[in-house]
Amino acid sequence: MPFRPPAALLSRLCFGVALLLGLVAVQARAADYLDAAGRRVVVPERVNRVMAADRIAEVLVLVLAPDKLAALGREPRRGDLPPRFGRVPVVEWGPDGNPANMAEAVWRLRPQVIIDGSGITPERAAYADQVQQLTGIPYILVDDSFARMSQLLRSVGTLLGVGDRAADLAVWAEHAIGGLRGRLLIRPADARPHVYYARGPGGLETALPGSPTGEAIDEAGAINVAAPLGRGALVRVTPAQLLAWNPAIVIVENRSFYNALQRGRTWREIAAVRNKRIYLEPENPFGWIDDPPGVNRLIGLYWLSSLFYPDQTQEDLRSVTCDFYNRFYGEKLTNAQLEALLRPAGIKPPEQGQNYGEPLLGLGAAPPSSLAAPTPSQPNAAPAAPQPPLSGLPQTAMPDLPTPAKPAGTATCALPTAPGAPLAPLPSATTNPEIGPLMQETAPTGAPGVPPPGRRGYGRTPGAVTPSAPLR
Repeated sequence: MPFRPPAALLSRLCFGVALLLGLVAVQARAADYLDAAGRRVVVPERVNRVMAADRIAEVLVLVLAPDKLAALGREPRRGDLPPRFGRVPVVEWGPDGNPANMAEAVWRLRPQVIIDGSGITPERAAYADQVQQLTGIPYILVDDSFARMSQLLRSVGTLLGVGDRAADLAVWAEHAIGGLRGRLLIRPADARPHVYYARGPGGLETALPGSPTGEAIDEAGAINVAAPLGRGALVRVTPAQLLAWNPAIVIVENRSFYNALQRGRTWREIAAVRNKRIYLEPENPFGWIDDPPGVNRLIGLYWLSSLFYPDQTQEDLRSVTCDFYNRFYGEKLTNAQLEALLRPAGIKPPEQGQNYGEPLLGLGAAPPSSLAAPTPSQPNAAPAAPQPPLSGLPQTAMPDLPTPAKPAGTATCALPTAPGAPLAPLPSATTNPEIGPLMQETAPTGAPGVPPPGRRGYGRTPGAVTPSAPLR
């Protein structure tokens, strides 16, 4: 055995100890995240820089922690984003399905984590694995279907270090989804309206039941007239098909088709046109059904409910809209902005003397607001009842969010003060004693209109339209 001087032995020993301590430190700083595809991904304990692989993930991060979004994948389609989102840089990249090209964008942005909401399929999981292997950056697939949305907000909020804010938004989501489902339990199936959702300037592209875009129609309890064409995809239809379906209600994404329906002779025989039940989807800063089909769809549930079942709608949509925009976007709408959103969407002007801040109580009442307190004009108003803890996270009021100064004489819409029904506590996150906290997206099975776990995303239906790019 060759002689080794004591100094060399000491050096090797010190190196071994340092390596061991380094591994322990890395393990202490890491956490396991079980994503929506069932992939176990090791993520940093503190995440300060996130890359969103699609627009669904962009909106999710903007709503939870906009300062942690590394960049937008394209310029906002509808002008400036709400002030709370700040000035997020735009670094365009082409997510063409090639892992090498995606890896190049990752190297440019240098994120700590990649979040992708474009679909939960075996192909997308394999793509995520390839990008993660090329870059060494954790790649998380998320599912923001209505069945998972509340848990998604909590898990990603915990990942981003904004658990309190995420819990508050998750409560809002639970009220929106749970209240509507309870209302539909007492609605006869044969009394549900037949609805067509018109996408694009020509209005002849639509979303089938079970697709991310069509899910809002499913969740609101209407009958999608395009259902005979299949499930889980975007499809193109012909004018003859639309005329034969004769929908009672048409929801329109694009203003040019909205105008064409009202003025063109082609569509006069459709029941929705004859009865003036054509409604333009609000779209600022994100669509209420699509563009993207993310957490921004929550306010769309209240809107669709008020259109489909006005006799059973007990909340004031204006108050709920004000509350949603304040909570999720940090934007206090003026009354003029509110009316610009709601008038083309089929919501009648408020009656004279109506106070936006006093929604009716009952089944499906507006979710509780931690943002407003009783005012002198409401001397007998009672404070909102505290909610039980959710997922082990403390229930604290959201802080007031900064908004730009309004011009003189511009009124800002009020926020609701009435509490909704109490919520049952949700199961708390589990913990892996070896690796650290396990953040997991759990999903109930058998939810109506929702693809089974592991298959969320646009399917392959004959004649289906594949979205032109994940960043829509």
